[in-house]
Amino acid sequence: MTVTAIDNRADREEAAKNVYSNAGITVDKLGEHIGARISGVRLGGDVPAEQAEAIRLALAVNKVVVFTDQQHLDDDGQYAFAELLGEPTLPHPTVTSRGSQLLTIEGAANSWHTDVSFVDRVPKASILRAVTLPSWGGATTWASTVAAYEQLPAPLRALVDGLWAKHSNFYDYVTADPDAGDEETRRRVDHYREFTSAEYETLHPVVRVHPETGERSLLLGHFVKEFPALKPAEFGPLFQLLQNRITRLENTFRWNWSLGDVAIWDNRATQHYGIADFGGQKRELHRITLAGDVPVGIDGESSRIISGDASHYSGVEEARRLGVYAA
Repeated sequence: MTVTAIDNRADREEAAKNVYSNAGITVDKLGEHIGARISGVRLGGDVPAEQAEAIRLALAVNKVVVFTDQQHLDDDGQYAFAELLGEPTLPHPTVTSRGSQLLTIEGAANSWHTDVSFVDRVPKASILRAVTLPSWGGATTWASTVAAYEQLPAPLRALVDGLWAKHSNFYDYVTADPDAGDEETRRRVDHYREFTSAEYETLHPVVRVHPETGERSLLLGHFVKEFPALKPAEFGPLFQLLQNRITRLENTFRWNWSLGDVAIWDNRATQHYGIADFGGQKRELHRITLAGDVPVGIDGESSRIISGDASHYSGVEEARRLGVYAA
């Protein structure tokens, strides 16, 4: 990264601090590339507009933000707060048996992914609230796909800048974890049956441009099935190379949950992984996702649908560039 880029980032973070201060919130950075804790906010549908805007900015800057001591928040309050940050989607394009406003996450999705990347209108953010937690384990880890792209050497950038990937919801949750017990395997079988009740396939640019920040990020994760321009034998090694870049520990942020915690992540700039290290204990979190835009590559070309219409699931947001990221 050039000195100019570092200077611009420092200036941006300094400008953001002024926005936070004016809104009466505190944002404590928890990692160089990703993660921050926000305090001074009581989440709900009555969060003042200036604080909601400051939270949006903190999310863009830090990719993941967490709030603690929000024990007052229930499902309705979580949904009302989500509406201040954008348009909530349905819980999922195919998983509809668990309610109409939020998705109940049982267990842990212990594979790196970007939420719902198999549709054309990838959600812009997810809001996750702890409901039932194990006595140990069950943390969530996020990775910055922006930092991963910025760290690529020039030859790799030249390769991925024009590369496209096919994403599909036909991801096998059942055999992905060979250590799952019988009960967990049965749950995963039922989930997979509903998850794949309709097929979705979308072509996305591997490098997308963030609509609010202008940053470039790698759009990959476990829903990717192939790079159509490459041979099948070439897909696996290149995919794993790029995934390894994304999930370098220096690019990650890990949160150990407590009741009252809420996390929001920028789904356009991250992947995440639920750590399944809590044995047979119960782990339940409630997730609301916000409508996003259709990804655009660095050449201005938008993602393309191969199969599946997700218009029932989500609108398409007309995103705007945030002030501190103005070109």
